[in-house]
Amino acid sequence: MTLQEKIEQLFEKSEFDASDREAFNDFKTELRTGRIRAAERDEYGMWQTNAWVKQGILLGFKMGEIVTMSFSGETLQFFDKNTYPLRPMNLDDKIRIVPGGSAIRDGSFVGENVVLMPPCYVNVGAYVDEGTMIDSHALVGSCAQIGKRVHISAAAQIGGVLEPINANPVIIEDDCLIGGNTGVYEGVIVREKSVLASGVILTRSTPLFDLVKGEIYKADGDKPLEVPKGAVVVQGARAVTSGFGKENGLSIYAPIIVKYRDERTDAATLLEDYLR
Repeated sequence: MTLQEKIEQLFEKSEFDASDREAFNDFKTELRTGRIRAAERDEYGMWQTNAWVKQGILLGFKMGEIVTMSFSGETLQFFDKNTYPLRPMNLDDKIRIVPGGSAIRDGSFVGENVVLMPPCYVNVGAYVDEGTMIDSHALVGSCAQIGKRVHISAAAQIGGVLEPINANPVIIEDDCLIGGNTGVYEGVIVREKSVLASGVILTRSTPLFDLVKGEIYKADGDKPLEVPKGAVVVQGARAVTSGFGKENGLSIYAPIIVKYRDERTDAATLLEDYLR
């Protein structure tokens, strides 16, 4: 029986024995090492959600028992499911974790040469590929997929999703720069080499206006909102054109693509290389 078949069977159960827990621990090890993941990109560049992997993650919450997660004698106490402690890590992982209160939950993959600045948080099912930097107060949510050499700037929020199990997680592809205090949620896909300026918010219901190509990008049915490759997105606004909004000169938030990445944009993002 394959690991996928085991997880799908266990997902239907409500009581678990030692062999069930062993199967779940095998599943979690596969997640931690990146051999399985919540979503994968196919040869055509399309992202597919692995529903059974999300089932396995949810299984851990069903199977787990709440236990003390603190060291003896600590004043500040933590209590969580025993199936999801902090991710076991050591120097051989070649991950730079700067002291100061970051947490990486077990069941997440963190690649070599990733830099984690304090305090940041990486949740279960997340995939953070090699050479990426997660800055202070940034969140990588459950099942979010982060590519190579990405910079997630301070206080950025990469949203997570576990249910429904077929829902797409947020995808940030290779070589993207995600500015401070940005928020990317609800299965948005940010294609490679894109730049989101500070404060940009993207959700499934957010239309994205492209000043360069004269287009508007939206989610449609099963198709998520996508930021095109190399796009530079900033905060913008569009005027309310009728009724009370027009009378009072109100505007609605609108993210805008103002350009596509060029040599000048690349030069502005080189500073992170000196911080690694």
